[in-house]
Amino acid sequence: MAERTEHAYRKLFEARLLHHYWLDDGSALFDRLPAAQQERYLLNYDVGTFLSIEPTAATEKTLKAFGALWRKTKSGFIAAAPSDAALPLDTVLEWSLKVIDPEFFNYTALTLRPQSIRECYTSDKSARYRFKENVPVFGNLTGASRASGESKRLFLSKEIETLAAGDGVEALFEDGGALCQLTADQTGTAPAFQTLDADKSAMPAFASQRDVPEIVPPAGVTDAPAKGIFLDGGMSGDLFAIVRFVAWRENDGDFSIIDSEGKPLASGPVFEVRFKNRHAWWKWIGRDGSESLSPEPLPMTFHGNASIEGKKKAPADTVKTEMAGTAISKLVSEIFI
Repeated sequence: MAERTEHAYRKLFEARLLHHYWLDDGSALFDRLPAAQQERYLLNYDVGTFLSIEPTAATEKTLKAFGALWRKTKSGFIAAAPSDAALPLDTVLEWSLKVIDPEFFNYTALTLRPQSIRECYTSDKSARYRFKENVPVFGNLTGASRASGESKRLFLSKEIETLAAGDGVEALFEDGGALCQLTADQTGTAPAFQTLDADKSAMPAFASQRDVPEIVPPAGVTDAPAKGIFLDGGMSGDLFAIVRFVAWRENDGDFSIIDSEGKPLASGPVFEVRFKNRHAWWKWIGRDGSESLSPEPLPMTFHGNASIEGKKKAPADTVKTEMAGTAISKLVSEIFI
């Protein structure tokens, strides 16, 4: 009689990739909607319609070595390991995200800068390296949290900080405890911005420009980009972001995916990445050529209508930039009525 071995699996973690274009209701934040409405929106939500999720080659080998598994879900993905598996505390698991919806960048706040691949050589031309600029890395080692105790929520984005000199239009930043967003490029004068909430801690830790790591180039490389990632042989050049998990986080055990002995936890943590939906000035254009502009930038959402005037809502594919020299002065969504 053949022997059969059975393994009991435990969830290492769950990662939820939530986009507020698909989940907010007009100007109402998803998190503040009634529970039944949230459940209904999540039921129809599918991250696979706009992002492709795949483990890196190195992660596939690591998962196989420990007998671990991963599966996509409608909101992200889950990883599990045998309950008796013992992972080293410094184990790193990575998944790459690729944009598959051509409209993604129309309805997503561009808190991240344009991406490009750069090939660099050592000064003696003996080695070549590939980097991709401005790729965010969402990770449990540096992620921010909200609330505490049973209500604590774990985000894979870094805490949003004060405005930096190089931040451009749509950048998220903190100002006096409030969560703010630039509505134009900085030009040396007082920056144009809007306050999204007076209390940053009451809002999710959205993906932002702070999630792009600084690049420490190898010895002999002098022309590497300032921020982004090193593309190793197992990473595709068309990736948009990396989701990274380190097994153990020393300064906050709630972000760890194993216990101090390397075993999967009885109940794996749930992490979130939140993508901010775009805000733009809404411009209504009549058949007679008349125009009217919203009093402030309004959020673009699949559900609801953020227009306080009750006019026709802005479609996601009509955002245009208004320039002041080389700087963006406004993002405008034209609505023909």
